[in-house]
Amino acid sequence: MRVAIDVTPLQQTSAGTARYLHALLPRLEESVDLERLRGFAGGRAGTLWLDLAWYPHVLPRQARGADVLHCPTYRAPVHSRVPLVVTVHDLAVFRRPEAFPLWTRTYSRAVVPRVVRAARIVGAVSEFTASELEAVLQVPRGRIRVVPNAADATFNESGRRAEGDYILVVGTLEPRKNLARSIEAARRLGVELRVAGARGWGGVVARGQGVRWLGEVSDDELACLYRGALCVLYPSLYEGFGIPVLEAMACGAPVVTSRGGATEEVAGGAAVLVDPEDVAAIAAGVQEAIARRDELRAAGIRRSRDYSWDESARRLLQAYEEAA
Repeated sequence: MRVAIDVTPLQQTSAGTARYLHALLPRLEESVDLERLRGFAGGRAGTLWLDLAWYPHVLPRQARGADVLHCPTYRAPVHSRVPLVVTVHDLAVFRRPEAFPLWTRTYSRAVVPRVVRAARIVGAVSEFTASELEAVLQVPRGRIRVVPNAADATFNESGRRAEGDYILVVGTLEPRKNLARSIEAARRLGVELRVAGARGWGGVVARGQGVRWLGEVSDDELACLYRGALCVLYPSLYEGFGIPVLEAMACGAPVVTSRGGATEEVAGGAAVLVDPEDVAAIAAGVQEAIARRDELRAAGIRRSRDYSWDESARRLLQAYEEAA
C-alpha cells in the first residue's frame, strides 16, 4: 500500500501533533510505502498559504497515485480523489473558541466540518475525542477509529532527576492550559513552579514570584524534570488527550490533572483529579498528590504501560486498509 502523509505540522509545532508524527512515521514505514508531503509554513503568510492553497489545492494533487492520503490534523482537503484519513487531536477550537486567534476560529468553523465529512475514516486520539466528534461535528461513530497517543521510550522512571523542590507545568503558553491558576495555586502553597513550554498566544506568560519559565526543553531534559518534580500539574481547561500526563506517569511523577475530560481518561485512576477552574481545589490536589507520592508513582507507571506507539501504529494501519 502507498500512503501519502502530510508532515507539514512538523514545521509548525514540537508539541502533541509533532510527537504523534515523530513516533508513528518510522513504525508506519515498516509496513507501507510512505510518501511524506510537506507544505511551506513560515509565519502568518505561510499559515494563510497552507490554509488557502496547500490543503485545498496543492496537497490533493501531490497525493494522486497514493492509495490513501493521511492528514494528521483536521487541516486537510475538503475534496480528495484519494481516500482520506484525518486525525483529530481535539475540538478545543469549538468548545473553547475564545482561547484561539481569530483566523483559527474562522477557518475551523468554515472548513473543519467539511473536512471530517470528506474523510472516509476519522481518527480520534481518545474515546473522549471520539465522543466529541459525534456530539460537536455529528461524525457517525462508524467512521471514527480511536488511535491513542503514547509516551516515547525517553520517558521512563530511570535516569537523572532535576534538583530542588518544585511543581512542574508542561505545555505551550496559551489560554486553555490554565497557567494563571497553576501559578496562583503554587503561590498559595509557597512552592516553586517550573514551566516547560514554548511561547504561545493569548498574552499568556509564565511570570510571578516563585515562577521559573524554562521555555522549550529537550525530551531528555523534560524527562529529568518529570522525575524530579514533587508533582506534575496539568489542569488544562480542555484537552483531546494530554500527552504530558502520560509522560509524567511513565517517569514516576505524581500527577494532578482536570476532572471530566480526556486527561481523566488517560490518567485511568492513577492521578489526582481536580476542578481546573477552582484554585483552592488545584492547590489541595497538589498537596494530596505529594502526600500520596509513592502510591501514585506505582499506579502511574502501571497505567502508562497501557499505551504504546506500536499499538497505535497497528490501529492506524488498520484504518488505512479500511479507507482504501
